[in-house]
Amino acid sequence: MKMKCTVFILFMMACCLYGQKKPLDHSVYDSWQNIGSRKISNDGKWVAYSVDVQEGNSNLFLYSVKNKTSKNFARGTKVDFTNDSRFAVFQIRPLYKDIKAVKDKKLKKNKLTKDSLAIVDILSGQTEKIPNVKTFKIPEKAGSYIAYLLEDTKDKSSNDASDKEDGEENKEEDKNVKPLQLVVRNLLDGKSTTYDNVIRYEFSKNGKQLAFITKKPDEKKDKKEGKDSADEKSSDKSDKKDTDKSKPKKYALETVQVVDLQKGAVTKISEMEGDFSQLSFDEEGSQLAFVGTSSAQNDLVKLYNLYYFNFKGNKKEQITHESGQMKKDWVISENRLPLFSKNGKQLYFGVAPKPIAKDTAMIANDHAVVDIWNYRDDYLQTVQLKELKNDLKKSYAAVMQTEKPDFFRNIDGEDLDTLRVVNQGNAEFALGVTSLNNRISSQWEGSTKKTYFLIDNKTGDRTEIIKNLDGSVAVSPLGKFVVIFDREKGRWLSYNVKTKQTLPLSTGLPVSFVDEEFDMPDFPYSYGIASWTDNDESVIIKDRYDLWEFFLNGSKKPRNITNGFGRKNKITFDTYDLDKDIKSLNRKSSIYLSAFDNTSKANGIFKTSIQSNADPVKIQMEDVWGYRSLQKAKNADEYIVVKESYSDSPNIFATSNFSEQQKLSNTNPQQSLYNWGTDELVHWTTPKGNTSTGVLFKPENFDPNKKYPMIVYFYEKLSDNLNRYVAPSPTPSRLNISYFVSNGYLVFTPDISYTDGLPGESAMEYINSGVEKLKQNTWVDSTKIGIQGQSWGGYQVAYLIAHTDMYAAAWSGAPVVNMTSAYGGIRWSTGMNRQFQYEKSQSRLGKNLWEAPDLYIKNSPLFTIDKVKTPVVIMSNDKDGAVPWYQGIEMFTALRRLGKPVWLLNYNGDDHNLIKRQNRKDIQVREQQFFDYYLKGAKAPVWMTKGVPATQKGKDWGFDLTDDKPN
Repeated sequence: MKMKCTVFILFMMACCLYGQKKPLDHSVYDSWQNIGSRKISNDGKWVAYSVDVQEGNSNLFLYSVKNKTSKNFARGTKVDFTNDSRFAVFQIRPLYKDIKAVKDKKLKKNKLTKDSLAIVDILSGQTEKIPNVKTFKIPEKAGSYIAYLLEDTKDKSSNDASDKEDGEENKEEDKNVKPLQLVVRNLLDGKSTTYDNVIRYEFSKNGKQLAFITKKPDEKKDKKEGKDSADEKSSDKSDKKDTDKSKPKKYALETVQVVDLQKGAVTKISEMEGDFSQLSFDEEGSQLAFVGTSSAQNDLVKLYNLYYFNFKGNKKEQITHESGQMKKDWVISENRLPLFSKNGKQLYFGVAPKPIAKDTAMIANDHAVVDIWNYRDDYLQTVQLKELKNDLKKSYAAVMQTEKPDFFRNIDGEDLDTLRVVNQGNAEFALGVTSLNNRISSQWEGSTKKTYFLIDNKTGDRTEIIKNLDGSVAVSPLGKFVVIFDREKGRWLSYNVKTKQTLPLSTGLPVSFVDEEFDMPDFPYSYGIASWTDNDESVIIKDRYDLWEFFLNGSKKPRNITNGFGRKNKITFDTYDLDKDIKSLNRKSSIYLSAFDNTSKANGIFKTSIQSNADPVKIQMEDVWGYRSLQKAKNADEYIVVKESYSDSPNIFATSNFSEQQKLSNTNPQQSLYNWGTDELVHWTTPKGNTSTGVLFKPENFDPNKKYPMIVYFYEKLSDNLNRYVAPSPTPSRLNISYFVSNGYLVFTPDISYTDGLPGESAMEYINSGVEKLKQNTWVDSTKIGIQGQSWGGYQVAYLIAHTDMYAAAWSGAPVVNMTSAYGGIRWSTGMNRQFQYEKSQSRLGKNLWEAPDLYIKNSPLFTIDKVKTPVVIMSNDKDGAVPWYQGIEMFTALRRLGKPVWLLNYNGDDHNLIKRQNRKDIQVREQQFFDYYLKGAKAPVWMTKGVPATQKGKDWGFDLTDDKPN
């Protein structure tokens, strides 16, 4: 009897606890966690991972797989293991609140505490922290050395704090970088060597060499010298007035030196008053290349040289714009890192046409500032202006034969779009790609037809592989074959580099190798290449479900290496790339395959071998998402994977066999305090007989005897995300699903398939029928259903409310409402014209405006907007880079003219999807208040009733609730 009472009491406590779970509120976002970067040591014994929060301080964890113990390092980031797995190294950032304070108050950066470097000896467990470290590096593939630059804490000349995120300032190397002290340490014996006035440094991959550049610091006058005579002061003032810009301003003295880390010897490689950069070693560390200029700092056009050194052969070479093989009026480019081939026999470097100096004597006010659009331009002016910075720095590849370093060949050209090295640069040729003569049509085609060449590295001669291809090309790892996908014909081809013959690969097979669900008015894309096999024997290509082996020389028939198991069970297989140094798979060896069940949405892993004729063997399948994130230790059969589901926050697991998995992390334990939710698949048949799937989210405390309001959110197809975790977060403008579900809403995300020319009607067919299916349940309040969509989803929201009154409230983010005016608009993020989007892509009309004006009008909500009866909020931002923001204005002004309840939010200076976190937080509150009013009967906020006039902007955000009604 006593036991029964105890069980009853525990049961009642659990029920009370369950009943006390609170709904999510907007204060929870910042501290909600996610798994950030993660690495596994080469020996597989240690795992490093970060637990990040949305806004605040991250934590870095080092986990011992053997001992199942963990160490936590607050604010640790940029972690790496040494190649021998003996040490873990990482940076420790300042407190987030201090970083934020410096940015918010626009303080000098020197007011901020500097980063620290942490070195963890994994064997002893000891941690050393070194303060004021600017950067650090360790060799990529060998050695136990570390090098780091120390901040100059006495320097008070730091710039103002910027709004850039951490690391953005390093995207472009600072030409005025200040010299600092470099420390080079042998981690095994603890011995260190310091080098002063270093500005750049680089290890060889094998850890045997370290190159660094020193810069003579500016001379600082002694303060006592400032107390000299008046004549001397007068002289100083005269010097300061000497600002003749025509006089050359020399660079400081810079020196390139190389340290032999095994011997400790330091060799001076080059020295001059100039600027050196782009240090690059070959694989063995026996060759070094870099670029440098001795031009004056204030020269409008600086002339660079390429410097090459071979330490073993004691060879050196300097290539200049005057070299015999250089094209006329071409120069060495400082904007490309020299790249050695894997075998060290070739060096790829950048050359470019000599820049034209700007006329500094020109008086700006005497000349027009105008963009001249020409119908014969390859690219619109908007594209050109968007790419202007990149184009001004564009370089073209040249190749040096390192056995004869005075010989090189420019193999690239201004007619080429890109040039790809082959076989890690070892091949005697490169792949050239050009869209010349096809670029104008990209305005309405979207994709651009390209011609592909093999270009001889010694002669520059071109061999055409295929002309005007709408598709893709990939070169086999050793460069023996080129695999071609032709979109127009939906087939795969193999080109033999030696024989120059092209063979069909995929013809005559009973399955399709193009996207079977593709529903845009264009040729479908392929499922892609999965892997290659050793010695370029075959290529593994994906169909919708299975993996196929195609022998590149056509000597054997194609094989389904997953034996049709995928199609039979509707499971999609793919291979893994678990070691970046391994470019191909052994046909006899066992390999892991990721697996996705298209019916249940389960995720897992199978095992097979390429040469096997049997079904792949299931290792693990779970109702989770994440097996594609699998990582492997380089030298051990140890793995890590991040898994999640809608109810389970992402966590990291370690395993050696997948049947037993160690859970390393425990993110978001606070979730158990909140009323979370569940999700489930919903299936239905549309009025036209098409089957569809969606996901229904319910509150954790769902009661089938109650009625619930429902919000429908849609964007293409979302059901594959059934097992994705949806963190409560201020979203860029998508629906904050977890928040609304926790607060007593149902959320439904239906999949949509489209018919060419009828995107609006297709959306109605699938969305409305899915909603009708759910309305058959008594727990759905059919009078309280809202819809929300962003971008393409925002368009569909506008279309739905212009054609049906079944929804009580609508939220339309960045919508297009007038396809006739949007058709000729610009996507400002890329500069591209929007015509391709309607003719070939997502908007799915399939015809141009003059062929079918009726389609553009029929699918434009603006022309039936007088039928709208649903209150709607529009978000349309003035820096939208995808949809012209005047589309939102057209929608708002039309509804306002018609007396319909409508609001428009313009987040000043923000993009198509909100970037600024403060704006993301703002829109969550407004969206909640809007739907709560119309779907729950809550009070309306001031911004919906009285509005917020421009005179109150930045003073009153209108969030206060009122008894007033918006309509």
